[in-house]
Amino acid sequence: MEVEFLGGGEEVGRLGIFVKSNGIPLLFDYGLTPGEPPEYPKQSPPVDSVFLSHAHLDHSGMIPWLSTRYDVPVLSTVVTQEVSKILYRDTLKIAGASGYPFPYGEIDVNRAIENFSAVKPHQTVEVNGIEVECHPSGHIPGSLMFEMKNEETLFACDINTIDTRLLTGAKAVKCRNLFLEGTYSGHEHPERKQLERDFIAKIDEIVDRGGKAIIPAFAVGRSQEMAMILADSGYEVWIDGMSSKVTEILLEYPEYIRSEKDLRRAIESLNVVYSSRGRALAMKGDVIITTSGMMNGGPVLGYVDKLCNDGKSAIILTGYQVEGTNGRRLLETGEIKMYGITKKINCEIEFFDFSAHAGHSQLVEFARKCSPENVVIFHSEDREPLAEEIKDFANVYTPKNGEKFEI
Repeated sequence: MEVEFLGGGEEVGRLGIFVKSNGIPLLFDYGLTPGEPPEYPKQSPPVDSVFLSHAHLDHSGMIPWLSTRYDVPVLSTVVTQEVSKILYRDTLKIAGASGYPFPYGEIDVNRAIENFSAVKPHQTVEVNGIEVECHPSGHIPGSLMFEMKNEETLFACDINTIDTRLLTGAKAVKCRNLFLEGTYSGHEHPERKQLERDFIAKIDEIVDRGGKAIIPAFAVGRSQEMAMILADSGYEVWIDGMSSKVTEILLEYPEYIRSEKDLRRAIESLNVVYSSRGRALAMKGDVIITTSGMMNGGPVLGYVDKLCNDGKSAIILTGYQVEGTNGRRLLETGEIKMYGITKKINCEIEFFDFSAHAGHSQLVEFARKCSPENVVIFHSEDREPLAEEIKDFANVYTPKNGEKFEI
């Protein structure tokens, strides 16, 4: 099997794994890294099919470009497809506002939508004689791992192995070759129940002193989880951005979440922003959950603009912040880029590690249970800690972007 990382090999983001098996060219994910400017993977060669693990833009964002060039089927769950439609169109809006050249437009998005082909968890599909089985990855609703039967190879592009309020964790799959994301190589996550208690305690502190909590959150998965955690808090919680549309999709396909009842109850306990008047009302509430999760666009910037000098209020980040994004800049410097200028943020800045990725020990345990001969680590800013532990029971590869290798 010949492999080349078009992107995402030695960084988090813009993932594209080009694979040639028995002469058949396939692509696993094809994304972009949101940023100023965005970063893109290497141009993909022609492929027969694309396997899309989930809708997040760093895995899916270049599918419209690919679809127009090669007109190939894109296999993913119906949830991934429905959410991707929303994300692509929102991305075009953000690209238009940012002023940076963008590699595709509305026509390309429509072609991508036409090329989507739905698969289900535990389903096996055949592409030119190659059988691929789909497994839930536990990352976000609709996310998958792909097992190439003929190569005894598992592609675990983004995984989470613990049960959360929204999803059941991924289970190991026996394989000879394991392609394993290493986003949190060298980093552990806090225990989830204690993290939730600490999170609510921080909200209590902010509201008690007369402030508001702004929670930038990914529209897919994180916003819904935040809603479920805050459902019984007693606070006036508002939700803004595309999260409400995504939630409607999840409730339409409840087989992709742990509890339709719990999610529906959580969303019904919140107030949804539909207009500028709604945003004004949200500013009178206690907590605002809003996109985007890395603060590179969306309604979050409007709220931050109004509250950035309010020492009683706080911005609470809850997920991984890719290098070059506003969220990473905020954590490292206390500043963000807003409306073309760099702005100092004077309210409280907090980070709670509600990751949808497996932590270091969980990645090691997952790899061990897969019993592989070879492990390829990718999608990481520092692969060395993970590689060091895994090499005790498997051959480890840490390829660079553009490096072709056989396994």
